[in-house]
Amino acid sequence: MSKREDKVLSLTGLDSSKISSNQLHQYFSAYLQKGMHGIGFSAYEEGQEPGDELSLEQVQRRMAILKPSIKWVRSFSCLQGNELIPMVAREMGIKTLVGAWLGDDLEKNEQEIDGLIKLAKEGYVDIAAVGNEVMYRKDLTEEQLLGYIQRVKDAVPEIPVGYVDAYYEFEDHPAITEICDVILANCYPFWEGCAIEYSLLYMKDMFRRTQKVAAGKKVIITETGWPNQGEKFHGAEPSEENAIRYFLNTQQWAQTDDIDIFYFSSFDESWKVGAEGDVGAFWGLWDKDEQPKYSVQLS
Repeated sequence: MSKREDKVLSLTGLDSSKISSNQLHQYFSAYLQKGMHGIGFSAYEEGQEPGDELSLEQVQRRMAILKPSIKWVRSFSCLQGNELIPMVAREMGIKTLVGAWLGDDLEKNEQEIDGLIKLAKEGYVDIAAVGNEVMYRKDLTEEQLLGYIQRVKDAVPEIPVGYVDAYYEFEDHPAITEICDVILANCYPFWEGCAIEYSLLYMKDMFRRTQKVAAGKKVIITETGWPNQGEKFHGAEPSEENAIRYFLNTQQWAQTDDIDIFYFSSFDESWKVGAEGDVGAFWGLWDKDEQPKYSVQLS
């Protein structure tokens, strides 16, 4: 028998029942101050949505807020002002995972691919992501996506090129896994209805399953997070306590096991309600007015 009290449910992460609300907020603030690997850049202000043009001023303002807390930033498109995100990040000394948004509009896809290649050749891209959840949405065939990935790899052979999708899509599409230089996996215990108590173990299993099919290639978690408001999804319940607990568990695991994670997301964005329901607007670590949601002043 090997029984130790300090090991009881220790693999499930932080037990917030033994920690006051103020302590939770202090832990969050300390981790944010220490800095995380990366974050998804939420570009759109209140009243904006994808398709609206981003201004240089709003990109600079939001990047400056994030700069003390991140080493990397992830962008999702190379059009309509999104191309400014890696440019501003580079000026501020932040590394970039730059995405081309691909969908069923083939003409727009060409513009996105051309934009990504241009940014890469100009030195603004550290990792290139060709598409995001395209297989999940079924916007393109696997053959079409493979063609886009190969074009970017041929154009910028010195830059690691990957594709972003839910972790299980890399199990289901070995040809995509094989063509990628780096595996970029989205891991959301919340969207699989997992209760917060088991969410860390659940995410670890998502990661290990992706590693298994990656065949030695680096696996990066490109999205994971937990909303603080909205409707419950099966066993996954949005709340401030759960959002903080998930963030803390994620960051502690990332640091302990040296996992590269881009947290989702930086700022709340109201436009996401249409696609995700009411929880869609509440994934940010900062609110829609760019104020920190969970931070407290550390003594």
